[in-house]
Amino acid sequence: MTTRSLTVLAVALAAALAGAALAPAFAQTAEQKALVDAAKLSGVVGETGEGMLAFVSSSGDPGLQAAVSAINAGRARAYAEAAAKAGVSQEAAGQAAARQVYARLPSGAYFKPLGGGWTKKP
Repeated sequence: MTTRSLTVLAVALAAALAGAALAPAFAQTAEQKALVDAAKLSGVVGETGEGMLAFVSSSGDPGLQAAVSAINAGRARAYAEAAAKAGVSQEAAGQAAARQVYARLPSGAYFKPLGGGWTKKP
């Protein structure tokens, strides 16, 4: 991927994610976000290098499982939109978003890089 493509992708992704904050592009309710945020703090849910949420450890909570699924579905739609605008793959858009998310993760949050295992952010 060229530097120009990465720049266009970053701009398109930022626009898509900014729109997601204003509209229900991530398809999450306040309750779903609260469930996932609490699960992140407790180390049950983490962020992946693909730009998606995943379970660090198993959870039998159907509400949490539904929240993770809903948020991931919304992210997939946002990444597809950003990718179409930037002329890159949806996977590239998700990976670009993951880099932005990682930069904002608090210390102690779990992240699973591409091809790696779960790690705690220092």
